[in-house]
Amino acid sequence: MPGTEDLDTKPEIDAQADSTQADGNGTGTAEPEQPDPVSQEEALRSELERVEAERAEMLDKLLRTQAEFENIRKRLQREKEDVIRYAASDTIKSLLPVVDDFERALATDGISPELKKGLELICRRIFEAFERAGLKEVPQHDSFDPNLHFAVDRAPAGEGQSDQQIIEVYQKGYLFKDRLLRASMVKVAVEE
Repeated sequence: MPGTEDLDTKPEIDAQADSTQADGNGTGTAEPEQPDPVSQEEALRSELERVEAERAEMLDKLLRTQAEFENIRKRLQREKEDVIRYAASDTIKSLLPVVDDFERALATDGISPELKKGLELICRRIFEAFERAGLKEVPQHDSFDPNLHFAVDRAPAGEGQSDQQIIEVYQKGYLFKDRLLRASMVKVAVEE
């Protein structure tokens, strides 16, 4: 059949023509479309900006973390030094009533001079050892200082006395190094 041969080859020719038109160079394979160089550059630039911003944020976090770590290290060092510096304060505080008892014994009448001399010597030596460790008496001011004194009694101010003037010290106060170890117990004059 002479007419059938023409019909069978026609679709083959059409398929070849379609593939030639698709790639534009007649090879039959379609190449991917090349992106626009300007849009590719913009995409790379925005990616670079994003990465730089992320880097700056991470660097900021790193610097803040390092600063926080350094502050914690310094605080722990100060606390350690304070623990070492004030380690003896509890022991000395627990022995202060003994010193108070010695002072009360020395203030009593009717004890023999030899006993009194012995008590004074013991009291002085104990207090010298405490002073070497950093203990000092709270300075006795004329006026009441709530940072150094503990008012346990008050009385109306008499002639020549001002308001908040210390009338009597019941128990001495002490400082250990630069901290108050025990406040002075005092009687205070109050103007009414």
